Amino acid sequence: MQDCPISQVCPCLHAQIPPSSQPLLIHQPHCQLRLFGLYISRLCPLLCLSSSSSDVFLWNVMIRGFVDLGFYDRAIFTYKQMLELGISPDNYTFPFVIKACGCVCDFELGVKLHQHVVEHGYDTDVFVGNSLVAMYGKCGRFKVARQVFEKIPEKNVVSWSSMIGAYAQNRCFEEGLSLFARMLDEGIRPHRVSVLNVMACVYRENDADEICRVVRDNKLDLDKSVQNAAMQMYARCRRIDVARGFLIEFLLKQMIVQRVHPDAVTLMSVIHACSSLSSFQHARFVHGLIVRSFFRNQLELQTALVDLYVKCGSLVYARKVFDKMKERNIISWSTMISGYGMHGFAGEALKLFDQMKALVKPDHITFLSVLSACSHCGFIEEGWECFNSMNRDFKVIPRPEHYACMVDLLGRAGKLNDALDFIQRMPILPDAENPGRYVLMSNIYASSGKQKHADEIRDLMKLRGVRKTAGHTVIEIKNKVYTFVAGDKSHHQSDLIYSELEKVMNRIRVEGYKPDLKFVLHNVEEEMKEKMLYVHSEKLAIVLDS
Repeated sequence: MQDCPISQVCPCLHAQIPPSSQPLLIHQPHCQLRLFGLYISRLCPLLCLSSSSSDVFLWNVMIRGFVDLGFYDRAIFTYKQMLELGISPDNYTFPFVIKACGCVCDFELGVKLHQHVVEHGYDTDVFVGNSLVAMYGKCGRFKVARQVFEKIPEKNVVSWSSMIGAYAQNRCFEEGLSLFARMLDEGIRPHRVSVLNVMACVYRENDADEICRVVRDNKLDLDKSVQNAAMQMYARCRRIDVARGFLIEFLLKQMIVQRVHPDAVTLMSVIHACSSLSSFQHARFVHGLIVRSFFRNQLELQTALVDLYVKCGSLVYARKVFDKMKERNIISWSTMISGYGMHGFAGEALKLFDQMKALVKPDHITFLSVLSACSHCGFIEEGWECFNSMNRDFKVIPRPEHYACMVDLLGRAGKLNDALDFIQRMPILPDAENPGRYVLMSNIYASSGKQKHADEIRDLMKLRGVRKTAGHTVIEIKNKVYTFVAGDKSHHQSDLIYSELEKVMNRIRVEGYKPDLKFVLHNVEEEMKEKMLYVHSEKLAIVLDS
């Protein structure tokens, strides 16, 4: 026999183990997949695939190794060779070869393996039964899987999890939820996989809340896979706000309780989640974590924190973080300048831009932020100066988005002829502007009484497949974030919100309120136009907060 390849992986162990015992080293848990891979490439032709090897343990090791490494066809082939050599499989053989069969979705082979299980007397073995349930589920035969499940005499948590997973894979969501409830009723404590499988069955918010309660009660809320699945679950339930906040609620707070210190990567992920929520309270919470961490002076984290405060609408805190930064890069400057611009403080953006130019060469992103700020505030002269300085002073070639900003700047200022002249003189071909430009042009025509032209713009949007992203309003009440779109009825108190909104609208009408209906869709009655306006997302959010 050739030298044992264990020496190539664990030379210190190889020296201490007698040659006769070395092949059994792989049975030890600490070797696992590293030695499996080596066995597959080296030991397979030497030991397991020779007709002289009748040790079922070695064959089981090879089959398991192939399955764990994803070589399912090879695992099945090895099992067939084993049978041809007259070696009887045991209760350790079947779970892995059945798993391989399920992964390649070979139902006919699965039925044959099931027959072999019965013939060898392992049909009451819980581990073999669990493997059969999972295999039939992957093959789309969930009814057969349920029959096998019910015949398992002493079901364990894996049995329940496998059957729930079979239902989830075959979109039998109600059956999966029902079986999970039955599992809990029978006193079976769920584990990570059973929770992941049942989460895939959830499409209703109340079911999601119940599953999360079970997760907390069983202390599974720190598992990253469970957290990710929970976020996806709430997203399917159209509760994006809950999905985005899930990471913060279950990860960070539990980490603090258990005194687990988040690293820089974790903190960046949390900042990203908070940015989507636009929650000032969450921003302050994360800021406190960063200040108390070893990474409080890390440039990337501080820049991300500036961006977070900007998105939460707190320019004061954003500027405080920015001013305390020991070093700044071009991203840091651009983030703060962009923040001033998007909130309508073009003057502050330009002042900061002047400071930056003395220290750091601006890039195309910085110029885009400044031009956008000028556009929002109608700073035409400043916008022209910024645009002209790009190539002249900094050798930054304007891109289509810079030209679009200039068109937007001139258009907002009512200089439509100048905007058209600018487009015609551009050295690049104009590309399609974003959906907002189409809507803006349509509204301009409509307000000028040129409804035919407005209709043409709307038809052009349909023809080109351009769709305007629906606007939404985010509001934070008692540390909980709510998101509304126009006409939203997803909130569990929608009836009360709309009832209160009607009262508010009646009161402000008495005070002389008259809605501006010029920019509402023209092809509806005046009464409907007004109704469309007062179910605006901002009004719904305000009523909820009142």
